Amino acid sequence: MKEWKEYLIKVNGFEMKAVYNEETIREVFLPLLKHLHELQKQKNERLIVFMAAPPAVGKTTLSQFLEYLSKEEQELTEIQALGLDGFHYHSDYINSHDAVVFGETVPMKQVKGCPETYDTAKVRKKLEKIKTEDILWPIYDRNLHDVVEDQIKVTKDIILIEGNWLLLKQEPWRSMQQYADYKILILAEEEMLKERLVSRKEKGGSSREEAEAWYQNSDSKNVTRVLRDSLQGDLLLKVEGDNDYIKM
Repeated sequence: MKEWKEYLIKVNGFEMKAVYNEETIREVFLPLLKHLHELQKQKNERLIVFMAAPPAVGKTTLSQFLEYLSKEEQELTEIQALGLDGFHYHSDYINSHDAVVFGETVPMKQVKGCPETYDTAKVRKKLEKIKTEDILWPIYDRNLHDVVEDQIKVTKDIILIEGNWLLLKQEPWRSMQQYADYKILILAEEEMLKERLVSRKEKGGSSREEAEAWYQNSDSKNVTRVLRDSLQGDLLLKVEGDNDYIKM
């Protein structure tokens, strides 16, 4: 029988509850953190970790929880968790430009969140410096629904960057993976993610019909793209319907 424990952590500036299986923490999360600690000591330089997953897997919450765990265990090197969403184009740009997605030209605002709505040149510039410099990192403000530049100072010896597209097989994302010392991919069943994403839209004020239409036109494509077109990296995890994680 699974034993669940509740934690209070900060996600995107907001305090929220995170619930994880105690056995998974012992058997998956802590061994991962110990491995990253040893890898960082071995390399004797800042360690960069990429964690990629489809929308609604809970990767942002997990990355913040791993940061929390690394602070709680004295023998571990502290992790700093960062998100990729601060590299979206700014809203005024998205609202006034098109993107070419699978050969079709569409308004960016209709597909916000897909790889073509990220400023990959800016991502690359940050990754070129993050190994050796305490750079400033942008965030995506959920209240403003826009990017805010240079909000977080990168200071720790292990940096965990989470995002949908970090392990994408296609360029320009693929060549940016050279900057990662360790890579994690999280998978999930598409039907579970659909329900989560539709429910998320409904909570935001959309009707069920509107939420399902948005999923069909946007979210579903992003889910499929991550699951189909991502490289596995060094560690493969799968999130279950009860939000537990298993090592593949």
